[in-house]
Amino acid sequence: MAAVASETEKISKLQTAVAGLDQISENEKSGFISLVSRYLSGEAEHVEWSKIQTPTDEVVVPYESLAASPEDLEATKKILDKLAVLKLNGGLGTTMGCTGPKSVIEVRNGFTFLDLIVIQIESLNKKYGCNVPLLLMNSFNTHDDTLKIVEKYTNSNIEIHTFNQSQYPRLVIDDFLPLPSKGETGRDGWYPPGHGDVFPSLVNSGKLEFLLSQGKEYVFIANSDNLGAIVDIKILNHLINNENEYCMEVTPKTLADVKGGTLISYEGRVQLLEIAQVPDEHVNEFKSIEKFKIFNTNNLWVNLKAIKRLVEADALKMEIIPNPKEVDGIKVLQLETAAGAAIRFFDNAIGVNVPRSRFLPVKATSDLLLVQSDLYTLVDGFVVRNKARKNPANPSIELGPEFKKVANFLARFKSIPSIVELDSLKVSGDVWFGTGVVLKGKVIITALPGEKLEIPDDAVIENKIFEILGLILFFCVCILKSSNFDDFGINCIALTTNSILRLRASLSLACW
Repeated sequence: MAAVASETEKISKLQTAVAGLDQISENEKSGFISLVSRYLSGEAEHVEWSKIQTPTDEVVVPYESLAASPEDLEATKKILDKLAVLKLNGGLGTTMGCTGPKSVIEVRNGFTFLDLIVIQIESLNKKYGCNVPLLLMNSFNTHDDTLKIVEKYTNSNIEIHTFNQSQYPRLVIDDFLPLPSKGETGRDGWYPPGHGDVFPSLVNSGKLEFLLSQGKEYVFIANSDNLGAIVDIKILNHLINNENEYCMEVTPKTLADVKGGTLISYEGRVQLLEIAQVPDEHVNEFKSIEKFKIFNTNNLWVNLKAIKRLVEADALKMEIIPNPKEVDGIKVLQLETAAGAAIRFFDNAIGVNVPRSRFLPVKATSDLLLVQSDLYTLVDGFVVRNKARKNPANPSIELGPEFKKVANFLARFKSIPSIVELDSLKVSGDVWFGTGVVLKGKVIITALPGEKLEIPDDAVIENKIFEILGLILFFCVCILKSSNFDDFGINCIALTTNSILRLRASLSLACW
């Protein structure tokens, strides 16, 4: 009883404090209080491991089994006129050393994420004579900048609508009161509560009602940084014909995706299972690519009328993700939800097991290296994979902290290396790449602390490990300068402080 009283007291004090926050709307205040109440009550969807079943092909439909899209242009236009595209645009580019919305980072050929999204939809509208609008769900962090940026698309053949997701106050952990009520009136006092907020925000902004009035039936939701998340007429046609209220695109899991959420059948419904819900004794089983073979791409197709029904009934009780932070030495908590977790609340919800090409996120400069390389080309705004690449999987790329920021990444490459035949690349230390470099097989390049390593122009590096001391490199350069050999094989052994460093390199280099 004391715990219940304490919980009730916390909510009562929180309601009083939140009521005085004039920066947010009444809808945001009530949504925030509801989320905190659920969190304090310990409400959680406990999963009984023994009840988990692998989804059948009726629940997670193989992409190859979908009916072909109509060949008739008018029939395709009719389908597309029922669609709106929504990109999640609340994230900043700070983790990649950029300011402003992440969607304005240049991806390829001078085009930003947002440029490519607009070109793609514009091409679709032009080809079929349809009207697919683009919605951008911003956060308070990206809203002002986005409004300025979209002005450049005024003359494009596309309607662009923007709206903000909710703005919630961070909670001070010590007393469970909102940080803004304690004097933190700047942006650090607030947070956007995850992309699960897309559903109430669509309704509260009036955008959902507007889309329905325009005859739209489905919205395709995706992260703005996923270059593979393009409109797919086959998927849309399937959903319309089968009256599916919700569809999550999943794709085969690799060892790099073992922590990603997966779809399961649970008590007669399809459900997203995240690693945080998995009992400790089953975590390794969850990570297995043998039992749980697919993961969530966060490409979602959702029926607009179903969103309206569920939001108005306050029925979307997705799992709460507690995210502890620290602001100026004060420990705070932000509570978030994910859009994928909503799948279990929709009727006739399914997954579609799509090709990996529909999942091409750019979360770091290592991903940027992939999409800027000869592994891909741009066609009408679409990123198309090079057919010369025989391996269906992309190379694994790991770049050191020297490459983390986009500006530093670009400075360290005179030109992006050819990686069509690359399996994996690991680069660490002060490494710089010349023009025309070709990387093949498995390559590891390490510049030891305090040393600079320059990969020469036109170098071809295949299945090599480079761990080079400046003195060794200087010694080898001297030999190269004094020789006339185009192909040069060297074996150097040098004593370092604690170990013997062995360098074996076979380089195809033009003589200096």
